[in-house]
Amino acid sequence: QVHLVESGGGLVQAGDSLRLSCQCQASGRTCGNYAMGWFRQAPGKEREFVAAISWSGARIEYADSVKGRFSISGDITKNTVYLEMNSLIIEDTAVYFCAADLFGRASQSKSEYERWGQGTQVTVSS
Repeated sequence: QVHLVESGGGLVQAGDSLRLSCQCQASGRTCGNYAMGWFRQAPGKEREFVAAISWSGARIEYADSVKGRFSISGDITKNTVYLEMNSLIIEDTAVYFCAADLFGRASQSKSEYERWGQGTQVTVSS
């Protein structure tokens, strides 16, 4: 069983920063072979890719809309992936989901992620 637990969402003002965390809990095994991704879904919109990382750090991907503002990183000793979000804008408002790609691909396609967290709300106000 693989469970993903997100934390760190909240209400911030435009221009502020926020850090999301996602802990990967895998019964009897390490999450080290997986790739981890962040996706977000705003009301009335499709779930969209934000960022992804392989645990080795060899592959990191960002959506164009967050490049230069968001940073994804991982701490394998804590089985935790982070999404550092800077210079937040109103359009970043969404529920943010952590996802695990059990085959380590770090893809931008949500169909290649087999496990999902419950999501954490990020609201950016003006």
